[in-house]
Amino acid sequence: MTSIVVARSLNNVIGHGQEIPWRVKGEQALFREITLGGTLVMGRKTFESIGRPLPGRETIIVTRNTEYAFEGCHTAPSLESALAKAEQLGRPVHIVGGGEIYAQALPIVDTVHLSTIQAEFDGDVFFPTFPTADFVEVEQKLFTSNIDYLYQRFERR
Repeated sequence: MTSIVVARSLNNVIGHGQEIPWRVKGEQALFREITLGGTLVMGRKTFESIGRPLPGRETIIVTRNTEYAFEGCHTAPSLESALAKAEQLGRPVHIVGGGEIYAQALPIVDTVHLSTIQAEFDGDVFFPTFPTADFVEVEQKLFTSNIDYLYQRFERR
């Protein structure tokens, strides 16, 4: 079982440089709840924006740089090899960014956990057009916060 976990704005922004352009109370707790105990697969820039492996989760960093290493993390040269490595770890696999990795993963994942921040932001990293006909919404919950957000879970048809 492989999923995408993403927060985007109403205009599909997921990042501005290496920063997330919003701070929404509770949204990171939802991310933690979804991903705890799993394996996180992310690109190098996403990892560097976080700066460390997250507790209670394995981390696989996708990077073309064969010399890149970070203590407590695995590396892989491609999404495909990262997913093969993640399968060996025997935990749920969550793809958590960035934009290029999401675009590569969307055609192959089983589930998409999507939080849509109910505002528009400037940014230069975007989530692909979603939802698509390949997915059906199976859960929805609106969270009231400093900026409201809509959580939706989609499963592949």
